[in-house]
Amino acid sequence: MERVNKGRLTVDFGDVDEVVVFLIGMRINKLHRPDQWLPVFAAMPKMIAELVKAPDSGLLARPRTFLSGRTNVLVQYWASFEQLNDYARAADKEHLPAWRAFNRRTRDNGAVGIYHETYRVPVDRIEAIYGNMPTFGLGQAFGTRKPGAGSQSAAARMGVGDDIPAVEPY
Repeated sequence: MERVNKGRLTVDFGDVDEVVVFLIGMRINKLHRPDQWLPVFAAMPKMIAELVKAPDSGLLARPRTFLSGRTNVLVQYWASFEQLNDYARAADKEHLPAWRAFNRRTRDNGAVGIYHETYRVPVDRIEAIYGNMPTFGLGQAFGTRKPGAGSQSAAARMGVGDDIPAVEPY
């Protein structure tokens, strides 16, 4: 069980200017075709293991996986788009061979869908708070700190309003 950090924490971006948020996943369209979707499903853990073993890859923390019926999504944080793109296209890494195999085997039959979304976000456009949570999300990727003056309210953390929280901080 993950250790819960008591109290409130926010992300500590340090001197980072931008975050690359990458959502990647798949949808099982034909449950009766595990021969088509299971290889896609099985490819991702190999990629994640490879990335986690290589701290210089650009992946900032172990991704979180969310399942919702037939659809799953992995939320990843990257140090730069260039590192993400380099990994996606590297012939000696797990991703490109898996991508090519998907295109050979599955691309036109509709049994399984794949997707990704990439966001390059300036850190001054990001706000986060964690209350009594294990280290999670951006906090896991960058580290956390206690919110101090200037970061007690979401509006202040976003730089668009006062620092008067709606409820008393704990």
